[in-house]
Amino acid sequence: MEKYLRENFSVQPKNPSEAALLRWRSAVSVVKNPRRRFRMVANLAQRADSEQKRKRLQEKIRVALYVQKAALHFINAGSQGADYMLAKQIQEAGFRIDPEGLANIVRSHDLKCLEHYEGVEGVARDVRVSLHEGVSSLDVEHRQKIFGFNRHAEKPSRSFWMFVWDAMQDLTLIILMVCAFVSVGVGILTEGWPKGMYDGVGIILCIMLVVFVTSISDYRQSLQFKDLDKEKKNIGIQVTRDSRRQKVSIHDIVVGDIVHLSIGDIVPADGLFISGFGLLIDESSLSGESEAVNVNQQKPFLLSGTTVQDGSAKMLVISVGMRTEWGRLMYTLSEGGDDETPLQVKLNGVATIIGKIGLGFALLTFVVLTGRFLLGKIAHHEITKWSLDDASKLLNFFATAVIIIVVAVPEGLPLAVTLSLAFAMKKLMEDKALVRHLSACETMGSAGCICTDKTGTLTTNHMVVDKIWISGQTKAIKSGNKENVLKSSISEQIFDLLLQSIFQNTGSEIVKGQDGKTKIMGTPTESALLEFGLLLGGDSKLYNEKYKIVKVEPFNSVRKKMSVLVAIPDGTNKFRAFCKGASEIVLELCDKVVNEDGKVILLNEQQRNGITEVINGFASEALRTLCIAFKDIEEFSESDSIPEDKYTLIGIVGIKDPVRPGVKEAVKTCLEAGIIVRMVTGDNINTAKAIARECGILTDGIAIEGPDFRNKSPQEMEDIIPKIQVMARSLPLDKHTLVTHLRNVFNEVVAVTGDGTNDAPALHEADIGLAMGIAGTEVAKENADVIVLDDNFTTIVNVTRWGRAVYINIQKFVQFQLTVNVVALMLNFVSACVSGSAPLTAVQMLWVNMIMDTLGALALATEPPHDGLMKRPPIGRNAKFITRIMWRNIIGQSIYQIIVLLVLKFRGEQILKLNGPDATIVLNTVIFNTFVFCQVFNEINSRDMEKINVFQGMFSSWVFMMVMAATICFQTIIVEFLGTFAQTVPLSWKLWLVCILIGAVSLVVAVVLKCIPVPSSSYDYVVTHPDGYEELPSGPEQA
Repeated sequence: MEKYLRENFSVQPKNPSEAALLRWRSAVSVVKNPRRRFRMVANLAQRADSEQKRKRLQEKIRVALYVQKAALHFINAGSQGADYMLAKQIQEAGFRIDPEGLANIVRSHDLKCLEHYEGVEGVARDVRVSLHEGVSSLDVEHRQKIFGFNRHAEKPSRSFWMFVWDAMQDLTLIILMVCAFVSVGVGILTEGWPKGMYDGVGIILCIMLVVFVTSISDYRQSLQFKDLDKEKKNIGIQVTRDSRRQKVSIHDIVVGDIVHLSIGDIVPADGLFISGFGLLIDESSLSGESEAVNVNQQKPFLLSGTTVQDGSAKMLVISVGMRTEWGRLMYTLSEGGDDETPLQVKLNGVATIIGKIGLGFALLTFVVLTGRFLLGKIAHHEITKWSLDDASKLLNFFATAVIIIVVAVPEGLPLAVTLSLAFAMKKLMEDKALVRHLSACETMGSAGCICTDKTGTLTTNHMVVDKIWISGQTKAIKSGNKENVLKSSISEQIFDLLLQSIFQNTGSEIVKGQDGKTKIMGTPTESALLEFGLLLGGDSKLYNEKYKIVKVEPFNSVRKKMSVLVAIPDGTNKFRAFCKGASEIVLELCDKVVNEDGKVILLNEQQRNGITEVINGFASEALRTLCIAFKDIEEFSESDSIPEDKYTLIGIVGIKDPVRPGVKEAVKTCLEAGIIVRMVTGDNINTAKAIARECGILTDGIAIEGPDFRNKSPQEMEDIIPKIQVMARSLPLDKHTLVTHLRNVFNEVVAVTGDGTNDAPALHEADIGLAMGIAGTEVAKENADVIVLDDNFTTIVNVTRWGRAVYINIQKFVQFQLTVNVVALMLNFVSACVSGSAPLTAVQMLWVNMIMDTLGALALATEPPHDGLMKRPPIGRNAKFITRIMWRNIIGQSIYQIIVLLVLKFRGEQILKLNGPDATIVLNTVIFNTFVFCQVFNEINSRDMEKINVFQGMFSSWVFMMVMAATICFQTIIVEFLGTFAQTVPLSWKLWLVCILIGAVSLVVAVVLKCIPVPSSSYDYVVTHPDGYEELPSGPEQA
């Protein structure tokens, strides 16, 4: 079976090939209800059609943007004259331009059109907004009514009745429904009213129950996925409103909003560039053009859905939602759904194999039953005499065969994966992890390596300046005496230079909150510096008014520094450049330093070595180090870059970022689970090593710097990568190289964290990309599989725990369902062959099908994870899904149940001492009741495939307990009160006790089975351990 599944039903968890997707679709067969079974499967034809539409639309947009002479369909708003009339509603609202006119400004990229409205300032006047104060919060609702909402039109969500309709498309249920109606007709003719209709009506009622329970389960799943989809689309955007900078949802953006853009942001609406530095926009999502576009005062047009590749800016929103090109593109496209997960595909394969076997048994059972009936008629010389009673018997035989198909084809197997994933995703959302792709949830259970960032993931990301080296002195910064410590020990000129560099060389902003308190909007590192500047008594407004910023080169993970150029206001046309960033990099740019007397002197080799020792000293105390430098420039033109050499070093700042509580324990949990944790950071190697030791990551392995790693030969990389535990001063390319080697050379399942725009390739390459929710850019989030909303490493470990739980839960459910399949098939087939009748009626079998399908999935596929899951090695990339342990349990339980039920079928009357006219129906009721209770107790057994104590945590799993209670209650109602429809009779308390005890014996059988040793398979796990880590013990007692 495993070989067949691997050859035909195997897909990659991420970016599966078209060939693999087509292969399993052609291999799948014996499907009762394609509409329901393939509801969560990608529609490849629709997807291909969408891709064609996308390309055609992108070409149209490309023509409009880059070949404007061909874009004749756009309105030339510049030709609008005095006869141009605004709608009455817009005039009354005080606006001087309508939504379509605004949309055309950006859509046509027409500068003449913009000039007609007197530029950005003129457009701002026409939409009644101040470029400094922004929109008033009280005006937002009014603007949404006039200019529209920032949402693109979506397909309406499916109602509950659509799921009912899907559930009713089951071919076997339709056949049974027809059989039931025929049975009612034949029954009334042969047995009269109302007795003749009971069998048929019982089947119809049971079918309706199955349909409604299935529909409710599917509908609830769809609501969970809808909620998660809303979360995925809800992006936070920085805007200026009510004269202050604040964060709002992308859906709340309105025309007139002043949006702040920085590296990695998604442009939330169409707009116009107000001000900014070095803004580079990637428009490939819209136009298909890979080359980034410079946006500035001369080319001020910004399009919704594009991304900021570099620089920063402020933008005026002039068109939202469906009036943007992005909105139109998203409305036109239907992507055909997400790719199916490997488990869904594999279980479609399992369902196909079992379905074929079930279909064979059903046909064989029908042939045997019909054959026995015809032989009986021949023996009694009645082959030419046919009555309605004979027709009724043949109809019942056919119904029995169909019922065997209903039970034998495990339609619920692939859908159980969806149920389990939906449950896990909902729980992970509560635990601060947003799963963007279904497959990531199950792949995380196989992760053997986590490559994690340091800042914000392992540390708190709440940074404070702890030490500063300036004018040759190291000062510890204690709360309350910051200003005095520095002011008294350094010259006034250097003190002023330090404050100027802090307040002007920054991408963050100091704003007033609603409560009037000062807030800092920006990255934690820059926030720590600005907070330090404020506590030194500095005033950012004073410096920004006095010195005009001429040019900015923002920080990114490649440059590892930020530079700014300001004009010196002395009328001499002089400029000053400030640079801050990674200590070693900025120190290399310096040839001068400020000495103890506050004078600028040349930097000799001895002083350089001394400063390097200061940097290493700070770093060894787990402080993040930044160098601050300046350079005065005589001449500068707009086309020049900010200088890259001959700076004067002002000082070195040591920023404290403590390790998060619980991280050390989380790393230890990973090591116990056979997962190697590697730290990949852009920080100083000594800082990285200090934090890694504190977290328990760096033990006997290697700490390496990015440049050293980059320069290794392929063979050297192959030798060193298994030993790497820390990589410092790394570029995003280094992270990508590491991930690629771990996956392709060492066949590891790799999870990677990332927050920057340049981390996108590594996040995309990894088996599981984890983007940071707080520090992460929108580009990083778009390329990730999971968004860690609290940026916490402990949350990543929790995702791993749930990933393992999903996989194990599906295995439990498969073990349970295969046992019911085997027992139901063999019981009906053997009974039909020997006695000429099946012991379980259509209604009873439909109820059993619901227990093992919808209710079984609900009980077993939604079990929460337990600590034992993190005491075993990761699930291998090519692990067998149905393991030898599962086969042991399935075969053992099936043998016990088949023997017991067949003994009851053929010797039950003697053993239970049943006699009288109703002995047969009492025995059949006992067999049905015993069969159900065997499944109830086997469901409890299936909670753990290896441990003997299956009751641990059972009573805290409320879903499991509710399903158990509902099953037992409804079983009692069927036996005691619905006998007319289910062909059962009420049982005495003794017979109830017999049924329950026979079912309970399966608990003892399970204990015996779990004591039978099973040789482990090489396909069960792919175990990887860090150097020096002892292999974990295995066995039932360690599970």
